[in-house]
Amino acid sequence: MSGAGARLQSLFEGHRLTPTQRRIAHCMVRRAADAPFLSSVELAELAGVSQPSVTRFAVALGFDGYPALRRHLREAPAPAGGSTDAAGQEPNEYQQAVQAEIDNLRLLAAQLADPTPVVTAGRLLAGSRPLPVLGLRAASAQARGFAYFAAKVHPDIRLLDEGGTMLTDRIDAAVRAGATALLCFALPRHPREVADALAHARDAGLRVVTVADSAFAPVADPRDVLLPAAVGTGLAFDTACGPMLLGRVLLESMCDHLPDAQARLEEFDTRAAERALFLE
Repeated sequence: MSGAGARLQSLFEGHRLTPTQRRIAHCMVRRAADAPFLSSVELAELAGVSQPSVTRFAVALGFDGYPALRRHLREAPAPAGGSTDAAGQEPNEYQQAVQAEIDNLRLLAAQLADPTPVVTAGRLLAGSRPLPVLGLRAASAQARGFAYFAAKVHPDIRLLDEGGTMLTDRIDAAVRAGATALLCFALPRHPREVADALAHARDAGLRVVTVADSAFAPVADPRDVLLPAAVGTGLAFDTACGPMLLGRVLLESMCDHLPDAQARLEEFDTRAAERALFLE
């Protein structure tokens, strides 16, 4: 990536952009030398988006409109030089996305130096029978992955990965069955349904444990056990290595509070071998 491209990339970092806006950003990085001189119509054509999308993109970056963004790019001083990789070359956008996730994982490791929140969350989840696990849209994969492994050690996992009018019914059913806690994976862009479902769960008396992209996520509530793990925003769609890994850490903590977890795992392994479930 050129020095101008790196300067553009730094301008976009820290902003919550939609997939369409990220498409514009990536187009500008690829055409970094020309970006300060492109009209909004030209940029829209290059990025394959509408001209109003370019205007909204500029506003999302904090400018009054696209002309102000273009003026900023023309007036900005030339960079002294960008970072390089081990071969002495500047990293491309894919390498930068990977490096950003590595940085997110380092931040997560630093946060886990105090394991108290994770230990507290694991105890809450282990003690809830059943345990509802909520994750909608972008977070559904995280919820499903957690539920898949958790079902091997927890006697009653209830996956809630679909919204709609049935969602509150399923939360109510879990409460009637004895649930005391709910685990939620909440990732951008945060569906309104998730906030509504969590409010309903709290009103029903459930303790909420939330794995979110930030301590300031719109679904955060001071009554909850909130476990933040940043997502990567360098590509057109978020990367969520941090939340996925934090989910596995949370599984480990939950197992520590389930006395029969190891016995359940051994029982599963025995049945799996009898049924030849896996290739050896």
